Amino acid sequence: AKQSRWIRNHLISDTLRKESAANHRKSRERPFSCTVCDRRFGCKGNLHAHMRSHTGEKPFTCTVCNKSFSAKVNLKTHMRSHTGEKPFSCSVCSKSFSQKKTLVIHLRSHTGEKPFSCSFCGKRFSEKGTLKRHIRVHTGEKPYSCSVCGRTFSLLSHVKSHKCAGCGKKFSQKRSLQRQIRLHAGEKPFGCSVCGRKFTRKRNLQEQNRTVLQIMRQTAHRYHSHS
Repeated sequence: AKQSRWIRNHLISDTLRKESAANHRKSRERPFSCTVCDRRFGCKGNLHAHMRSHTGEKPFTCTVCNKSFSAKVNLKTHMRSHTGEKPFSCSVCSKSFSQKKTLVIHLRSHTGEKPFSCSFCGKRFSEKGTLKRHIRVHTGEKPYSCSVCGRTFSLLSHVKSHKCAGCGKKFSQKRSLQRQIRLHAGEKPFGCSVCGRKFTRKRNLQEQNRTVLQIMRQTAHRYHSHS
């Protein structure tokens, strides 16, 4: 059992060591720098792809759900969410992942490695995101706010849900709560300028406008075809 545990940890450590060495090589060979944020890259193509994060350009579109991406590699990774492909497999438990970085994080659950340390209390974490959330305990930062009451929270999951007095249903978004209240009151503030119909939701009015526009086009087409 001890020998198999040693072999397992050796395989994991070797994987993480290779990953670290690869990242180190990349950090040394980055002659191309971004003029906006000074981030450096090993090839010009990666720099061009990075610049799209500043311009907002997303030229690569998913043929399944139409979601767009700034880099082709991100589209390739996203496509696995549709295909179910998981090419990165754990050498210990055989669990598979769609992204290599997720596998690297998972391997730490076997080794117990926690490379991210809190500068305030020294507590260590296996994931950078977990450390970032933990630091808010020390800084008091509360980046998530409730649109209903204005209260702020350190975690998104802590954002308070507000209850509708009419039905007891809970909402975390102010507009959703207001829409529900209008539903109970029978209020319909969105009116169609063509047919006069009124709606509780703006979305329903937009759907009505599209329907009316389609009918008008069909009527005009029939008129011109018979004239």
